[in-house]
Amino acid sequence: MTTPLLLLPGLLNDADLWQAQLRDLADIADCQVADLTTHDDLDALVQAVLEAAPARFALAGFSLGGWIAQHILRVAPQRVQRLALIGTSYLPDTAERAAQRAKQQALVAVAGNFHGFGNSMMRRYVDASRLDDVSLRDTVRGMTMRLGAEVFLRQNALPRLDGRDVLQGYAAPSLVLCGGNDGITPVQRSREMAAMMPASELVELPDCGHLAPLEQPLAVSAAMRRWLLRSA
Repeated sequence: MTTPLLLLPGLLNDADLWQAQLRDLADIADCQVADLTTHDDLDALVQAVLEAAPARFALAGFSLGGWIAQHILRVAPQRVQRLALIGTSYLPDTAERAAQRAKQQALVAVAGNFHGFGNSMMRRYVDASRLDDVSLRDTVRGMTMRLGAEVFLRQNALPRLDGRDVLQGYAAPSLVLCGGNDGITPVQRSREMAAMMPASELVELPDCGHLAPLEQPLAVSAAMRRWLLRSA
């Protein structure tokens, strides 16, 4: 019997982010990738995701998807069987980060100012050992260009809420996974989240940046398999 598994991509990511996991976990999980592109209101987005989801499911969120996963746990905890947080954080935006987002919104809103995922972004998002990986670069750029400026504006406007209220004491099987060289969400945030949840496994992948599901797909799939098979 397979477990319903709801996968939440990150900012400007689609199902391609999870391509390896969709393949590697198919024998134990009935996977569904949620559409996180439709709303700039967090409650409305979560409601749309829940309406399309199974009655109960294992939940895995990457980056932005991790914050959305925490909000799902806040509004519909009875539907979440177990939780995986990958390359994400539980902390709300600082005033400085909120100002950066507002500046990004203003720049991207100007026609012609959206250029997808360029070389400077790649240097921030992936481990230095993968900077010359043409296949990885093309996958990432393909997702960002398919989704485009309007999706960026909606997703970037979503609030990043403080997740401590739902993570502290969360007792179902949980996984917290991060790249050891993640330049977007510090490894320390993952360690803190794992410490909050008594049934958590913390996995730190060496030689890996922010995009763990694409940079080290086999290791991510292996960690998720252990999480899915762990007894409640």
